[in-house]
Amino acid sequence: MLKTNVYDMSGKQVGEIELPEAVFGIEPNESVVHDVVKNHLANKRQGTQSALTRAEVSGGGRKPWKQKGTGRARQGSTRAPQWTHGGIVFAPKPRDYSYTLNKKTRRLALKSVLSAKAAEQNIVVIDSIQMENIKTKDFAAFLKAVGCDTKTLVVTAAPDQNVVKSGRNIPGCEITFANLINVYDVINANKLVVDQAALRKIEEVFA
Repeated sequence: MLKTNVYDMSGKQVGEIELPEAVFGIEPNESVVHDVVKNHLANKRQGTQSALTRAEVSGGGRKPWKQKGTGRARQGSTRAPQWTHGGIVFAPKPRDYSYTLNKKTRRLALKSVLSAKAAEQNIVVIDSIQMENIKTKDFAAFLKAVGCDTKTLVVTAAPDQNVVKSGRNIPGCEITFANLINVYDVINANKLVVDQAALRKIEEVFA
């Protein structure tokens, strides 16, 4: 079992905790992590690009000149693709880029990134993350006290409005919950700050 220190919100060490090998001690699978990150980014795409085909642009209802006898190439509409202001031949239309990966793949990827963070000693365990009031200054002081004042992902067991609103304006700080933790957020953060309740929930789900 991997051991790591437990700190309080003032940065003082208050004990030790064992991280489960099944979640934080596996050999990271880079290929699976790549697949899951690619899937996450694809699912976030809006796919709102759109252009008009020749059927959708305005005008062009009349044949511009007669078929024969003018010496010019025959034309049926001034809104054909070769004309200025004409339609687009293969016009892009809004589409859905999302696709699904199976649960085993997503779980393996999450375990891989958590194990990599543990191996790099970039996981900081807090006994309890709580805020009495909504105070960004106090939350920033907490992150600095535990050595996580760069890009940080804070994971709590359940939604806490005081914690969420205190940390949401801090540059580089993201706050999520144990049941919503995902590969992209973990891999995008330099440090992972987890309270013990969230750690138990992650272990319960993924071990």
